Amino acid sequence: MKAPWFWKKGGCPVTRFLLSPFGMLYGLITKYRMSRNAGWQSPRPVICIGNLVAGGAGKTPVVIDLAKRIQSAQVLSRGYGGSERGPVKISSEHIAAQVGDEPILISSTSQIWVSDNRQAGCQAAIEDGAKAVILDDGFQDPSIKKDLSLIVVDGGYGFGNGHCIPAGPLREGISNGLSRADAVVIIGDDTSESEALIKGRCPVLHATLVPNADDQDWQHKKVVAFAGIGHPEKFFQTLRDLDCTICETVSFADHHPFTQSELDDLKRRATQHGATLVTTQKDLVRIAEMHRDGIEALAVRLEWQDVSKIEDLLARHII
Repeated sequence: MKAPWFWKKGGCPVTRFLLSPFGMLYGLITKYRMSRNAGWQSPRPVICIGNLVAGGAGKTPVVIDLAKRIQSAQVLSRGYGGSERGPVKISSEHIAAQVGDEPILISSTSQIWVSDNRQAGCQAAIEDGAKAVILDDGFQDPSIKKDLSLIVVDGGYGFGNGHCIPAGPLREGISNGLSRADAVVIIGDDTSESEALIKGRCPVLHATLVPNADDQDWQHKKVVAFAGIGHPEKFFQTLRDLDCTICETVSFADHHPFTQSELDDLKRRATQHGATLVTTQKDLVRIAEMHRDGIEALAVRLEWQDVSKIEDLLARHII
C-alpha cells in the first residue's frame, strides 16, 4: 500500500485528529507487548536494523553495509511479500515471489535467511556458522533480545506527522522507541529536523546513499523513472541530483508486483520520449528476468559521514 498523504509532516490536521485515538491505542498496545516478553537470548550477537515508521526508511542499505563489516555475520529477514515461511537460506534459485524483494537484493552480497519465526531463523543461521545475526527489521519484535539496535530514519521524511498508525506512520511512540535504541542512523539531508527530536536520547549517525562508483554515467541521460518503494520521490530526487533529464516519473505502492501490462506501458512511455527506462535495484528483482529487457537499475551504496562512529559502535557492542 502507499502511505496516506496525511501521514507526512504537516498533513491534514482534521484527519489526524479524528484518527488520533486509534493511534494512541496502537502505540499503547505496542508498548505493552514490548514490555511483556523478555525475549530469547541468542548465543551469538544479534544486531537489529529497524525503524519507527511503516514503509521504507533505508534499512536495506544499512543491513548490506553492516553485513560486510561484521565477520561471518548472516542476515535474517521475515521475507515480506514472499510465500516462504522458513527457515530457509536463500540461494540463487529463489525469486522475490518466494522470499521477498529485499532478501533477494541482500543475497547478492551476504548470506541471508528468511523465516516467519525470527527465533527459529536465528537458530538456523547460528547452526549454519553465523558468528553474528543481523535482523533486517524486527525492532518491534520482543521475541529476541538484541545486543545492538539501530533505528534508521529517512532524513526527508523523518517521523512523519509524529502519530501512530492509523493517524500517522509510527509503529510506536518516538520516546518509547528511542529508549530501546543504541543509535539512530539518519540517511540523507535532515530536512525533517529529526535530529532535534532525537538529541540527548541516543547517539545520531549520518549517512547518504550514493551511486556505485563503477556504475554508468547518468549525467544528462534522458530517463523515464518508476519505483514501487516506500518513498519513490527519494529515488527520483537521486536521479535529479545525478543531472538526469527526467521525462516522466511513475510511482507504485511499496513491494508492488509489476504486471506484464504495466511493464509494457512503462516501456512504451520510454520509447515515446526516446528515453531509458530506469528503476531501483529493489524493484528490478521483483521483475522476472524475461521481462527486464530495456530496463536499467540505479545501483546505490551507503556512505557514512563519519565511518569511525559506526566502527566504534560495532566494536563496543559486537566485534
